[in-house]
Amino acid sequence: MTIKPFEKPIYVTRPFLPDLSEFTAGLREIWENQWLTNNGPVLERYTRRLIEYFDTENVCLFNNGTLALQIGLQGLGISGEVITTPFTFVATTHALYWNKIRPVFVDIEPDFYTLDPKKVEAAITPWTTAILAVHVYGHPCKVIALADIARRHNLTLIYDAAHAFGVGVNGRSIAHFGDLTMFSFHATKPYHSIEGGLLTFRDPGLKQKFDYLKNFGFKNEVEVVMPGTNAKMNEFQALMGEMVLRHMPEIVSSRRQIYRHYCDCLKDVPGIRLPTPLPNEVVYNYAYMPIEVNAGEYGISRDDLYQVLKQYNVYTRRYFYPLLNDFACYRSVSVSDPLTVARGVAERILTLPIYCGLSLSDVEKICGLIRQIPGQRKSSA
Repeated sequence: MTIKPFEKPIYVTRPFLPDLSEFTAGLREIWENQWLTNNGPVLERYTRRLIEYFDTENVCLFNNGTLALQIGLQGLGISGEVITTPFTFVATTHALYWNKIRPVFVDIEPDFYTLDPKKVEAAITPWTTAILAVHVYGHPCKVIALADIARRHNLTLIYDAAHAFGVGVNGRSIAHFGDLTMFSFHATKPYHSIEGGLLTFRDPGLKQKFDYLKNFGFKNEVEVVMPGTNAKMNEFQALMGEMVLRHMPEIVSSRRQIYRHYCDCLKDVPGIRLPTPLPNEVVYNYAYMPIEVNAGEYGISRDDLYQVLKQYNVYTRRYFYPLLNDFACYRSVSVSDPLTVARGVAERILTLPIYCGLSLSDVEKICGLIRQIPGQRKSSA
């Protein structure tokens, strides 16, 4: 059966939006307050909601996740070398660069694409000060193994949890692992505040420092105690974040249904590797729907599938390709690890559309295309 292209584009993600009337009511409050930024009442209320959500007072909000991570590194005083992953979004490594920190790229493990603890330990030198690990696609890192390595080598353990809002391990939020964790609230994420970022941290003494750093270093009206920047979240972002937070259970439920439907529809397609099932102790947020395309078994390459799906108005993403160390701005960084696993995954990975509002019939159509495209390419060759 010939499958026709979608009439409208199916993108890899679309932001969840609360009911417009609900958001408009919140806007009226902002208009009445005439307070748009600089720690307004909506932001203060939103902060309290997040303190309750994460069960910790040690939270600090920012206007985006990139600046949150940059300021987190600055506040912790990280310098020298930091061991990190090449398989992530560029902002992870950019945050190191902006703090004049040298990234040390090591390989990932093949099941969940997070840092391989054995490779981390092998890369430690006298100049290593921290580990910056990423919960890729919301998959928790090997948190116990990394904590053990950090403790034995006296290293700071930092997590980029840009994908991992709502994720938990053994009944605890992912925010409670490591010395500091950054969350991104960008509109492409399952949970968002239009743009935004959050730091959670172990040491309560960091809160005041982060507040200084995100507000030009002001202590009060006439004192500037450190060279900060402007990274404050505004009232509009806080309003969206507060409203989306109320809908998180239904957001996760919808994404779980879509994710599982993809797995059911693609489970017997040769050359398509589905996500590895997460351990029972993990509460997942279904942030992404990644597959790996084995060209030899599937019949065509990942890149060919990516291009052909576009012709059917289906826009997938090759998250994350190329590896960070292959970008021009990081090619000068010496990499001793061959990154065998990461390079293979980067050549095969494809993330499929997943968002609230994507119908299961559209999922079936996308899966039908994935099934049929190799045969169509062969017959037209």
